[in-house]
Amino acid sequence: MLVRLWGLSSHDRIARQLQRAGGVRLLAPSDPRPTQGSIVLLRGDYVYDDRVVAALVRTPGVLLTASGGGALVAAHVPSNLAARAEDVVGGTAAPGGLPGVRHATPESLVPAYQKELRKLGPAVVRPITPETRRELEDQLFAGAYKGVTDLVTKWVWPRPARWVTRLCVAAGIRPNHVTAVGSLLALVAGALFAVGEYGAGLVIGWLMTFLDTLDGKLARVTVRSSRFGHLLDHGTDILHPPLWYLAWGLGLAGMEPGGRGPALGVTLGVIVAGYVVGRLVEGAFQIWLGGFSIFCWRRIDSYSRLVTARRNPNLLLLTAGAAVGRPDLGLVAVAVWTALSSAVLLVRLGLAVHARVTSGPLRSWLADADNRARASLSVRLFGTSVAER
Repeated sequence: MLVRLWGLSSHDRIARQLQRAGGVRLLAPSDPRPTQGSIVLLRGDYVYDDRVVAALVRTPGVLLTASGGGALVAAHVPSNLAARAEDVVGGTAAPGGLPGVRHATPESLVPAYQKELRKLGPAVVRPITPETRRELEDQLFAGAYKGVTDLVTKWVWPRPARWVTRLCVAAGIRPNHVTAVGSLLALVAGALFAVGEYGAGLVIGWLMTFLDTLDGKLARVTVRSSRFGHLLDHGTDILHPPLWYLAWGLGLAGMEPGGRGPALGVTLGVIVAGYVVGRLVEGAFQIWLGGFSIFCWRRIDSYSRLVTARRNPNLLLLTAGAAVGRPDLGLVAVAVWTALSSAVLLVRLGLAVHARVTSGPLRSWLADADNRARASLSVRLFGTSVAER
């Protein structure tokens, strides 16, 4: 019985995973086996963590066991051993007779620390059955969620995002469709802010932030991404927040003369300057110091990411200001919080430079937490996403 996970058959999921891994030509059962190089074999009745497939492609001479010490499910062997390995993986031959091939588990092949998703998560290979379909889909969705992120993305969006992801898969909606709609809504929200329609603008703005969470999850569970979608998503993420704040200021300028609070120009200048400084600090740390997000360097950095002055925490401040009829104070609050957050980031960058010079390469605390007891509060909060609990 064919069991689809997030709308994909096992064959299609593995094909996309191999394509993403790069440098792999997918063979049909009737295709002749290559006589040179190596071959990767994967059983189609198992679901594989993306990281496992990528690591298997990079690691020749491996016979892979399923999670929990189960069956032999995959191999990467020289072409001259392909027939024997195919029998072993298919369960019709004993694992002997494969010289130079070592046994591995998903956990030994892939580290638990996921730098891109800023969390811990042991790699998993599990059998696909009709009874476990929903559990496996939930596992794939949870695996797509970041561990270190802002408080809204972490604690508010996971449940509705999973529900809407199912609707998108059923309707054939692709990640790029979601990204495009989100980018359009970012423009609509900005236009509404600029004319002082803060209530409607905030509704559209929050919907846009939800779609910004949704498109990445949809892309990961369906193993579907594109360079265009990636550029559009990240370009929108970088550009729209300061434009929203400027538009909010335009809306205030159009209200009754006199205004309220500090000079609008100073407020907007602080916000934009602080936003640029924050982004530059994050980029400098990532490129020149750690090779990972500054918010994953020390536990305190991960805690600060929950509330640091990025879009969602700032949107909470703007929403609070609009709710009490003082959108001007909401903008002032964003300016103060942005200045404080940027100052903290500058201090953290300075400490990171000192640590790099005096102690050598920097490591994320998550990388060192791989084998620690998960009773630690920081590991429980940031080592996994809410969607995984």
